[in-house]
Amino acid sequence: MALPTLRIIGFILGIFLITLAASMLLPLFAQLWYGRTDELEAFLWSSLITFGTGLALVLPGRPAEAHLRPRDMYLLTTASWLVVALFAALPMLMIRDLSYTDAFFESMSGITTTGGTVLTGLDDASPGLLLWRSLLQWLGGIGFIAMAVAILPLLRVGGMRLFQTESSDWSEKVLPRSHMVAKYIVGVYLLFTLLGTLAFHLAGMGWFDAVNHAMTSVATAGFSTSDASLAAFPPASHWVAVVLMVLGSLPFMLYVSTLRGNYKALLRDQQVRGFLKLLVAACLLFSGWLWLNSDYAWNDALRLASVNTVSIITTTGYALGDYSQWGDFAIMAFFYLTFIGGCSGSSTGGLKIFRFQVAFALLRANIQQLIHPRAVIQQKYNGHPLDEEIVRSILTFSFFFTITIGVVALGLALLGLDPLTALTGAATAVCNVGPGLGPIIGPAGNFASLPDAAKWLLSLGMLLGRLEIITVLVLFTHAFWRH
Repeated sequence: MALPTLRIIGFILGIFLITLAASMLLPLFAQLWYGRTDELEAFLWSSLITFGTGLALVLPGRPAEAHLRPRDMYLLTTASWLVVALFAALPMLMIRDLSYTDAFFESMSGITTTGGTVLTGLDDASPGLLLWRSLLQWLGGIGFIAMAVAILPLLRVGGMRLFQTESSDWSEKVLPRSHMVAKYIVGVYLLFTLLGTLAFHLAGMGWFDAVNHAMTSVATAGFSTSDASLAAFPPASHWVAVVLMVLGSLPFMLYVSTLRGNYKALLRDQQVRGFLKLLVAACLLFSGWLWLNSDYAWNDALRLASVNTVSIITTTGYALGDYSQWGDFAIMAFFYLTFIGGCSGSSTGGLKIFRFQVAFALLRANIQQLIHPRAVIQQKYNGHPLDEEIVRSILTFSFFFTITIGVVALGLALLGLDPLTALTGAATAVCNVGPGLGPIIGPAGNFASLPDAAKWLLSLGMLLGRLEIITVLVLFTHAFWRH
């Protein structure tokens, strides 16, 4: 790869780091607001180190003769997430008695909106630390992506291409300029966060808890301000979380379309309709199961099942009680739900619902072809024909997605983890869900007791899952680096 290309990538990474350094000042102000001066130096020094590194990358300037090609965006996308995670770990490293492995795991879990944690004692943690964790997830959901889309066009870089390589968003560009699209996305994201904060507060949360949970709910991320997660807060707040998780799981480009006057954009979208039907069916199924197999009243069973089901399907990772105690059927069903994810172009992880819909359409077409061998069957999805390129890309991604989970699970087993922890740990990392199953990493546990090597492997799994596998794997091919 040419030196000017690496310089422009470094220049853009420097802008990201400067933005991250500015974000570190918000937890510092939170410490001052609440009269906590014990951890100010941690955020101040972290911000200075991050800002200094970013400034060193920006000062040489943007090479005038350099232009990023489409394939260079894969390196930029992967490098930006990795570099941000490396520096985002600094505050946690300085605040808590953590190894860098634990701090990096926490920051990678945050920026990829996975939600797995190694921290305990959150109820007594400083407001700065709690806000930083939530802010990382908020940035990692859509806010950070949208800001990148807004910045890159100013550098004569195809910003929407960065968004596409990360989220597989097929939505049509509803505005002529990508930075205008980004402004609308940021506006919608901020609106949901503000409304979520108000709703959480009205539901019984304090303002600080409301702000944190609004950020991590809209980002479908899952960090909480309590070790008990949502169970530490009033029941009304649980329904607020459900609504925000669903909103964060829908395509943000369709929100933009709605704001531009296409008021039926969400209702007409096949992906959205299928996703909402799945949520309703799964919530009712688990509510009935819990109601019949426990002493919960129907209202409580519906609330508990809805929060946990929506949390898993949307890859948020909140936990309301220990759903691994609901029986073997529930355990297996929750494991399957781990893989689904929300809609393309949302803040969720997982396979995304549209891939399941396309697979079902292909299966139905193949069955019809067997019955009517001479018939010409046109395959469509959401009103668009499914061409060979789309089908090939879906099959390729789904194959490597499954293989990645299998390889990570084998690696975890090789490091001494039991089969349940290894398999569900790999699945929850690559799908960016958060909690796994079992007594160690289940909804009542965390990842603190795992070996350091396992945490690094899971961090890699989070990165691969967030960037949808192929974006990272292409960097390891000889053809990519060949001139």
